[in-house]
Amino acid sequence: MRIDIISAVPELLVGPLNHSIPKRAQDKGLLQLHIHNLHEYGLGKYKQIDDYPFGGGAGMVLKPEPLAAVIEMLQAQRSYQHIIYTSPDGLHLNQSTANQLSLLENIIIICGHYKGIDHRIRDEYVTLEISLGDFVLSGGEIAACAITDAIVRLLPGVIGNEESALNDSFQDQLLAPPLYTRPEVFHDRRVPEILLSGNHSKIENWRLEQSIERTQLLRPDLLNPNE
Repeated sequence: MRIDIISAVPELLVGPLNHSIPKRAQDKGLLQLHIHNLHEYGLGKYKQIDDYPFGGGAGMVLKPEPLAAVIEMLQAQRSYQHIIYTSPDGLHLNQSTANQLSLLENIIIICGHYKGIDHRIRDEYVTLEISLGDFVLSGGEIAACAITDAIVRLLPGVIGNEESALNDSFQDQLLAPPLYTRPEVFHDRRVPEILLSGNHSKIENWRLEQSIERTQLLRPDLLNPNE
């Protein structure tokens, strides 16, 4: 899989995406990750990438020409199934969306910045807008990292035990069950006996019961999405 990320502040992406699972995916040759500095495509002597909004108002807007230049350069080299814009207007990122995106070969992620991007870029190029939730970030880099990480960990071969990803929270609209490790007793709290029984059938039933119970208590909206 190849992911191209366009950013006005590419330094914010380097750390999170060059460690842990994203790094492992790149080292294994399962992910090609390319970060593009929007300033390199800026206009004029000072590589301008932003300007004041028409109609007045506070803040700056990312200009259309630099963004179009990067996108069209990439599109000339390969086909992209999605061009994603990180926006508070977009669909909330969930596990279902991550699953679908993990099946693609090439995607572009545009990181919003300042007040946002010129709407003509959204109209002409963007095919999917994704939000992390109903709040505003200083830029789309954090969202781009979250989207990338959520996708990459699902790629076959990235995680040593692929069953681990399949059992993550939200894969079946349920929260994960409680997890325990050694020691068996910590601050007078014991690990549930069922987990020490060795009876895998009963353990799986217990985990499912716990997942349903926790979801009903903490996230009932997952069980009744239409309410």
